[in-house]
Amino acid sequence: MATLTSKQRAQLPDSAFAYIDSSGKRRLPINDASHVRNALSRFSQVAFEDDAARDRARLKLLNAAKKFGIMPIGFISAQLEPQRKLPKGRVTFLLADIEGSTELLRRLGDAYASLLADVRRLVRAPVRAARGQVVSARGDDVFAVFEQAPAALDAALAIQRAMQAHTWPGGLECRLRIGLHRGRPELTETGYVGISVHAAARICFSAHGGQVVLSAAARSAIRAEADVKRLGAWRFRGLPEPIEIFQAITPDLPGEFPPLRSAQRAR
Repeated sequence: MATLTSKQRAQLPDSAFAYIDSSGKRRLPINDASHVRNALSRFSQVAFEDDAARDRARLKLLNAAKKFGIMPIGFISAQLEPQRKLPKGRVTFLLADIEGSTELLRRLGDAYASLLADVRRLVRAPVRAARGQVVSARGDDVFAVFEQAPAALDAALAIQRAMQAHTWPGGLECRLRIGLHRGRPELTETGYVGISVHAAARICFSAHGGQVVLSAAARSAIRAEADVKRLGAWRFRGLPEPIEIFQAITPDLPGEFPPLRSAQRAR
């Protein structure tokens, strides 16, 4: 495939790209048959801002393939059956949720959609860099899965660094609470199900913006030298037993937070 020069790329219309993000960056050129084939092979590597953007790019790419007489059988199979790619057995979940999203929405109005797209982009890139997979991105949270717990922790810290370095609209501060939990859920046609999924959500929602908390199950699967602080055992709504919770510690991120929220300390 011939590589586009910067000049050639600039001369192409927006319609010659399968994906244009909210900042105007154009990805996946589909101006000829060879570029369409390349876009089909690289589609899964792109960090789309949200599921709607992914769906629009997918449709545009499929239409381009039809135009150039390309049969994207492997691409269609991969897109229609994404659950086959998700890891099975014992996995580590990462759930990230925007703190104070209702207030941010009230203050930003229509501009909140752009902030949400930025958050999802800042989460997706570290997740994929750490060989994780985004399972869903709905509302104000992003749900990802990793085969290895250390990779999940690396991604969580990278996400918090990216959030801290980002310039947010209107001078506002946007912070994520992140929870990690490890378990053996069942992988069904509609995604993961099981108590470990609910536990990951409860753990995430107990954290504060800028904080990374993890269960004892996740902590035990992470290298011993990882710097964490024990926060004690906590009871979470809907879960039968208390869970030992730890906080990830790193010098370049905030380390002091109030007690966990939406949880009760076990006696």
